[in-house]
Parts: sequence; C-alpha cells; structure tokens
Amino acid sequence: MDENLLHGIERVKKYELIEKFLIKFLRDEVFKTGLKNAVIGLSGGIDSAVVAVLAVKAFGENFQAFTLPSTSSSKSSFDDAKELCDKFKIKNQNIFIGDLVQTYFQDKKKDNLRIGNFSARMRMSVLYDMSAKYSALVLGTSNKSELLLGYGTMFGDLASAINPIGDLYKSEIFEFARYLGVPDSIINKPPSADLWEGQNDEDDLGYSYAIIDKALYAFVDERLSQQEMLKLGFEKELIELISERIYKNQFKRKLPIIAKLSHRTIGHDFLYARDIKM
Repeated sequence: MDENLLHGIERVKKYELIEKFLIKFLRDEVFKTGLKNAVIGLSGGIDSAVVAVLAVKAFGENFQAFTLPSTSSSKSSFDDAKELCDKFKIKNQNIFIGDLVQTYFQDKKKDNLRIGNFSARMRMSVLYDMSAKYSALVLGTSNKSELLLGYGTMFGDLASAINPIGDLYKSEIFEFARYLGVPDSIINKPPSADLWEGQNDEDDLGYSYAIIDKALYAFVDERLSQQEMLKLGFEKELIELISERIYKNQFKRKLPIIAKLSHRTIGHDFLYARDIKM
C-alpha cells in the first residue's frame, strides 16, 4: 500500500476516535453540572470552528454560538463564521462590542496590544453574560500550542468552563478541522487572533506552527533536554523561545495562587474533583 495513503487512513482513524471521545467528553462535563446548554465565541478562526462543530454534534439545539466583532475585526472572519454556521446548521447571534472598547479607549493613547487584550476580555464578559441568559457553560477554544506558549489573553480567550481542544497541538487542529469538514476558507487562511488589523500569529511568534509544534512535542511530550533537541537539529533560538515562553507563562495555565494560612487551602490540599459525589 502507498505510504501516503496508509498515513492518511491512520489520520482518519485517529480523528474518528478523537471526535467520538470529545463529543462524549462535552456531554459528560456539561450534563454533570445539571445544565444542558453550551455557548461559544465564534471568531471565524479554525480553533473556534472545530469546537463549534463538536458542540453542535454534542448538543444540537442546546448549543449557541456568538460572533462578537469589534471595530478592528476583519469582515472576512465573520463571513467565514457565517459559512461555517450555514454548513453545520449552528445557531449564531452577532453582538457588536466595538462601542464598549471605543468608550474605554477614546481618550487614551492607541496601543494595539492593550486594545486587543481589552477586546478579548470584553468578548468573554459578553459571552459569560449570554451563558447566564441561556443557563449554559462557556466552551474554550485554546489549543495546546497556545496554552503552552501563553499565546492568549487571561480572562479573555483563555477563559472557559470546559476546553475540548486544549490537548491538541495547532498542527493537529488543522488536520482535525479538515476531517470534520470545516470550510476551506477557514482552514487555508493564516492563523490570527484578529486582535488588530493585519495581526498574524506566526508573524508574532517568528515561526510557523508546523515548526513550533515539533519543538513543543519534543520538549513537553518527549521531555527532551535542550541539549538533546540541539543534537536533533532544532534551532537554538527556537528552543530558547519555547522554553522561555512555557516557563514565563505558567501563571496563565493555573488558577490564582492562594497564600496558605490554614490546614485545608484551596489549590494546595483541598483538591476535590468537580464531579465528586457527596
């Protein structure tokens, strides 16, 4: 059998299993809270597209997506989101957050990073309000690459109640999206958080996700040392980039650290699982 064909079959089997597991995961984690509904912020990007497709398969009519554009948002991103919703029959509402952002920044010096982070947090504030309205849980859309690198906004796009794709690298998200039938308009465009006009994830990071993910896998999953990675041919600059970002952004991957003053401190030794049965 042709080697490329064999690898293609193996990928399909891999993502068939992942799809079934994640749909069950979403149902289990939402239903055990006593709720039946889920919501998501739909950006027109590939990560939220993958989660939206999984969620509509898991919850059907009990799933609601929201597009939350600001003044700096790309129109094409929301055209892509609409194409996804039309194809998979996803309920979607559009809520403009530009006024919230403009009101706050009207007398302040323009700073793309601050405006982008603030916009991400306003989107999540609106999304959590919608979750209260619909008695729903907010689904996360951050992949493993972004979480390891700290490439996200605390209490913005990193916020969620449940994240089904946080253990999938960005490279896997591209393959998974193709398997799920996400439109090519979403799969083929450069990855972007759409925080400001012309923003591009890979330009910000300095490397493509294909290269970054190989290094992350070696460093995190295979636990190779920096010296071992150098021997395998990884660039010194790349190794330093990922190791520095992983350690520097650890605080983004944890709940706030609580100072220990008692015998039972949350996050230290009061560690009951959320689904414990009394």
